[in-house]
Amino acid sequence: MDKLQKGKPDFARYQKEAVHTRTPHTGTAYTGAPHVRSMPSIRTSSTEIIHIIISWLAISYAFAILLLWSKSGIRPSSEELFSGIFNPLVISLFTVGTSFIIHEMSHKIVAQRFGSWAEFRMSPVMLFLMLILVYQLGILFAAPGAVVIYGGNVGRRENGRISLAGPLSNLILGMAFFPLLSEQGILYEIGKYGVIINITLALFNMIPFGIFDGRKVWDWNKLVYIGFVAAALLLLYFFLVNMQLMAPVENTPF
Repeated sequence: MDKLQKGKPDFARYQKEAVHTRTPHTGTAYTGAPHVRSMPSIRTSSTEIIHIIISWLAISYAFAILLLWSKSGIRPSSEELFSGIFNPLVISLFTVGTSFIIHEMSHKIVAQRFGSWAEFRMSPVMLFLMLILVYQLGILFAAPGAVVIYGGNVGRRENGRISLAGPLSNLILGMAFFPLLSEQGILYEIGKYGVIINITLALFNMIPFGIFDGRKVWDWNKLVYIGFVAAALLLLYFFLVNMQLMAPVENTPF
C-alpha cells in the first residue's frame, strides 16, 4: 500500500541520510514543487531501513503466532512462543516477511522512477495492535505501515502504475514459490504459504475502493485491473488444484 501526500519532507535531512543503490534506468525531470529529478538509483535512509526491519520482524512473528494457533486451535502458551516458535518463524520470515518487503519496495521504486520522494514508514500503533490481536484472538490484521510519497511527476497514469507495482510483485512472488510445492517438510510449507500469502496480498490490495491500490489502478486503466485480477484468480485455481494433487502426507514441521 502507498500513500500519496501533498507537501514535502525534510529534503536536507533526507540527502544527509540517503543511501544509494544503483539501478540501470535513467530519470526524467519534473518542474513541480519540490523540484526533483527521477532518480537513477534507489534512495533510502537509515530511518526507512530501521522501520522496514522492525516491521518485517513484527509481521513475521505475528504470522508465526498464527501458525501456532492453526496447529492446536487454542492460544499458544508462553513456552510455545519461545521454544516452539523457530520453524513457524523461519516459514514466516521467508513468506509473509519477504512478501511484505518486496510489495512495499515495489511501490517505492516505481514512485522514485517518476521523480517522487518515497520512503516506507511503519505504524507503531498498528504493529502493536497486530501482535495483540493475533496472540489473544488468533486474528492477523496486518497493516504495519505504508510507503509515503511526495511530489514527483505523478498523475493518474503514474499513480496507477505505482499502485499496481505492489500487487504485481506479489503475483510474481506467488509464481516463484510454486516449485517448492513439489518438495517435502519445511520447504513445502514455505512454498505453500508463499503462494497463498502472495495471492491473498495481491487480491486484497486490488479491492477497487477506499485506500487500496486497486482503486487507483481501476481509475487509471480498467482493462489492466480486470486482467490482473483474472491472472491472480487463475493462479489461485492452479494452486488449489496443485494442493489436491501433490500435498504431502507427512505432518507439518512445527
